[in-house]
Amino acid sequence: MPKLIKLYIRHVLIGFAIAGAFVAMLLWFNVMNLWHLVSTSDVGLMAVFVLWFAHGIVFAGVQFGVAIMALAKSPDGGSGGKRQPVALKLVPVPVQEDRNDFHG
Repeated sequence: MPKLIKLYIRHVLIGFAIAGAFVAMLLWFNVMNLWHLVSTSDVGLMAVFVLWFAHGIVFAGVQFGVAIMALAKSPDGGSGGKRQPVALKLVPVPVQEDRNDFHG
């Protein structure tokens, strides 16, 4: 299997694990009375699954994005860019005021 696919699968699994921990903390700390809503509803397990899956998609995408961006190391050890200050020059723009064109 190619290295990029292995990297993707590994970081997606990490993202879904983080999402599982996040949803568990939401339920444990009873944020917005979520534990009561889930435990007293007949579709509570489905709600937890959807909550975990939706957060898993987000956290997996972020985790993989961070992993890909961390790969961009230059061979010479530099961090990229010259970080030179940009001097801005203000240029006045003349504006002619014509009150006849205003339809207010």
